[in-house]
Amino acid sequence: MPAMDAVLAAVADPTRRLLLERLRVTGAASIAELGHGLPMTRQAVTKHLDTLRDAGLVRTRRDGRERLHELQPEPLRDVDDWLRPYAEAWDRRLDALRRHLGEDA
Repeated sequence: MPAMDAVLAAVADPTRRLLLERLRVTGAASIAELGHGLPMTRQAVTKHLDTLRDAGLVRTRRDGRERLHELQPEPLRDVDDWLRPYAEAWDRRLDALRRHLGEDA
């Protein structure tokens, strides 16, 4: 579970979740592109990317003189697998509530 702990710690920060979302939507991006519009320095963005990279969520590659950062969503699969039983439990409870209220499930 240490790998999942690193992933959970990485995504606990809202700025890192925003960076992951930007990578999900745009694909590979530079630090300047990822940090555009954020109230932080380039060094702060780099530090967040380092944490995401350490958790296995981001891969950095060279493209000429530029470094591009790419989303690596595979580590999130373990988190999704771990969360699935909880989501199913909530679905069962909501279905029971709908039945109790006489609504269609």
